[in-house]
Amino acid sequence: MAAKAKARALVAKGVAGRGLRTSRGLPVGCTLKCADNTGARELRLVQVVGYKGRLRRLASATVGDSVVVSVKVGTPDMRKKLFQAVIIRQRMPYRRPEGAWVQFEDNAAVIVTPEGDMKGSEIRGPVAKEAAERWPRIASAASIIV
Repeated sequence: MAAKAKARALVAKGVAGRGLRTSRGLPVGCTLKCADNTGARELRLVQVVGYKGRLRRLASATVGDSVVVSVKVGTPDMRKKLFQAVIIRQRMPYRRPEGAWVQFEDNAAVIVTPEGDMKGSEIRGPVAKEAAERWPRIASAASIIV
């Protein structure tokens, strides 16, 4: 019951539902660049929130997914702690419904609170359109949406 109430709260705060299927290019254990100004520099993907998988298959994430990350490089008060984050860029190409293929030069995420608010106040680099549509608070902080 609590999970349903939390999901409703996220929808009420403006977090949109899952859109079209995109290629999942970030398996558990990969390293991500932190694209905000929270003090973290490098993140490691620990878990994909809401991933339904198969036995012995690594969970994987794509642009716009909510994930749990640990800070590998950053300020001492943030290191070795778990945070929720949202993927905003991925290197693996994925196809948009209009036929265009999109690929970024790095894998990047921004750290968010459990309610969906950003911990940082700015985002460095471009943000994928899929992530911006799903997370309006990230879209408002983004300087470039591709």
